[in-house]
Amino acid sequence: MTTLHTLGFPRIGAKRELKFALEAFWQGQKSTAELLDAARELRQRHWLNQKAAGIERVPVGDFSLYDQVLDAQILVGAIPKRFGLDAAALDLAGYFALARGTADHPALEMTKWFDTNYHYLVPEWHADIAFSANPAPLLAQLREAQALGLAPKPVLLGPLSLLWLGKTKGVAFDRLNLLPGLLTAYRDILATLAAAGADWVQIDEPILALDLPADWLAAFASAYQNLADSPAKLLLATYFGSIADHAALINALPVDGVHLDLVRAPEQLDALLPGWPAGRVLSAGLIDGRNVWRADLARQLARAATLAERFGNDLWLAPSCSLLHVPLDVAQETALDTETKSWLAFALQKLNELKLLKRGITQGRDAIANELAGSDFAQATRRQSPRIHRADVAARLAALPADADRRSSPYPVRARAQQAWLKLPLLPTTTIGSFPQTAAIRVARAAFRKGELAAADYETAMRAEIAEVIRRQEALDIDVPVHGEAERNDMVEYFGEQLAGYLFTQLGWVQSYGSRCVKPPIIFGDVAREAPMTVRWSEYTQSLTPRPVKGMLTGPVTMLQWSFVRDDLPRAEVARQIALALNDEVLDLEAAGIRVIQIDEPAIREGLPLKRSDWDSYLAWAGEAFRLSSHRIDDATQIHTHMCYSEFNDILEGVAALDADVITIETSRSDMELLTAFGDFAYPNEIGPGVYDIHSPRIPAEAEIERLLTKALAVIPAERLWVNPDCGLKTRDWPEVEAALANMMAVTKRLRASLGNKGERVSGRG
Repeated sequence: MTTLHTLGFPRIGAKRELKFALEAFWQGQKSTAELLDAARELRQRHWLNQKAAGIERVPVGDFSLYDQVLDAQILVGAIPKRFGLDAAALDLAGYFALARGTADHPALEMTKWFDTNYHYLVPEWHADIAFSANPAPLLAQLREAQALGLAPKPVLLGPLSLLWLGKTKGVAFDRLNLLPGLLTAYRDILATLAAAGADWVQIDEPILALDLPADWLAAFASAYQNLADSPAKLLLATYFGSIADHAALINALPVDGVHLDLVRAPEQLDALLPGWPAGRVLSAGLIDGRNVWRADLARQLARAATLAERFGNDLWLAPSCSLLHVPLDVAQETALDTETKSWLAFALQKLNELKLLKRGITQGRDAIANELAGSDFAQATRRQSPRIHRADVAARLAALPADADRRSSPYPVRARAQQAWLKLPLLPTTTIGSFPQTAAIRVARAAFRKGELAAADYETAMRAEIAEVIRRQEALDIDVPVHGEAERNDMVEYFGEQLAGYLFTQLGWVQSYGSRCVKPPIIFGDVAREAPMTVRWSEYTQSLTPRPVKGMLTGPVTMLQWSFVRDDLPRAEVARQIALALNDEVLDLEAAGIRVIQIDEPAIREGLPLKRSDWDSYLAWAGEAFRLSSHRIDDATQIHTHMCYSEFNDILEGVAALDADVITIETSRSDMELLTAFGDFAYPNEIGPGVYDIHSPRIPAEAEIERLLTKALAVIPAERLWVNPDCGLKTRDWPEVEAALANMMAVTKRLRASLGNKGERVSGRG
């Protein structure tokens, strides 16, 4: 009989219970026991949710207090020596020191999990690292699930993916040299889990969807041969893309089952079937674990039935990947209208879709006739809804000239025009956009949304917050201040709420990292701007200071990537629609006297396809969308963009093609490693490498900032170098922010003096 299982499940809770428990613990308001109790309650609730939906093998080990890749490092004893911690004796203080840093040790570097908006903590590999199995945390969760009468399936990040996702530190060496020692730890973990009653273990190897070097592909054969005598059966899980190119390798691996993402890459199954070993389980990922649209149940049932004929009892059904990437329950969305709500499926609804597929296979179509009719009706109403397509948007896109996305002059000409009025000093300073979202701000916003605070009173409160932000920036002597975004809930949601074509949820939260949760909007139809979105806030801010205020917008690719996107139109077309909507805002800001405008694109790297053969096409349309958002503006208007927590080394040509006047990037956690690549590439425009990590509560010492800026000056000419934090400051407290920025300003002024700066910088050379 077909088996239902999941690869992973959302862990934050329906109302972000994990977020609030974590933050209360960090603030000393919850004890260790209280945090662990809250985590246990969530785990057990989610397991029982899955069991109630018919899931027969629930995942264990997918739950984390911060990040599953960090947990994998601890599981194999791979804690960086610089922290001086022992994985086997790690307490919560040590665990969060790795994730959030300490006064003496920066946190582990953070970057994006493949092409998702989830962030993981990057392992640090040293040539002399000694791995050791530390299965106790996973074993405890296994026993928890067993005590509830469940049939748990432990989940491990595979050894090769774990190695690949880390970075080498110290003397250069081949990471694959660490594989034998790592495999010993995995063998010990598998043996321990099997002895505790785990008959199946899921091993995730998502890197198989990448273009891997030959030596890494060869390592899969030897690694899994090493694990072949595991007393537990192994389910090799892949997702996010096709592994068809590796069909012969996959079919030869001594594993008991393979999971395939048949949503992202349905065609890959045809490549694998001819050599599929007899008796091996196929886990078919037929339900989309990355998006929120309801499945076409009739179509998926036909596919599932065909697979059931071929595989019989060796067929497992699952979502395409972990459900970590979608919200928990659409039934909670009481404010959505009936029609649009009928188009959606969150995690719990996706489990029900799996259950219906199994019933349809085992009992026949008639057993789910009503559900099939409901699915067909939802698909039809969505296709035919007049709310989806707008003739004016299509006409505007069709009328664009071929060179609409190009600035009228090259960067050197623009830079001279900008400096003529900006008159900035050498090493100009700015911040990335947001300042602390204080309790007062959040209370006022919540009251306004509930109708308990009048619009005029809310605006008065936000204006007071903006005035305070400007006062503090002037006191710090920041050259290009920002308004602090007090009125904004989220950098995507805020704009999406003011654009046609977007839907919003009340509780559609997903985890970004740690306690950071986002509520992605849903792009369901054509996108257009109905009215100015930020102009009055920016005009008011500029009236408070003679310094040039930077307007803040979220770029089209990030608006796309950080949303759940419609699946009935190419993503490139949706990005162009958003770009034109943003361009209306940019032109209105310019007309209002805001001549420095930041169009943030932190998600541009994460949108990059996993296969290199698809990169050029993506970079072409993503770059066009960014440039369209600022087309038709004057040379003297300075366009900034910001990118963070991604690797840009291999797409620097695409980044340069954005042609932003100034780019700010995250570099502090990687010790300016990324900036070296920008220098080697000879990045042609202005650049602001982040000089301290804002995701950690630690306050950087002046010496630390000076060391990073000195490294930056060795790579980027001083006349093109900006000084700024890594990212926005909304998650930090004011004492942390002011202390860190004061240190940043003190260092900047010393360096200006040492560079002989007596006045303005000279910009635009070359």
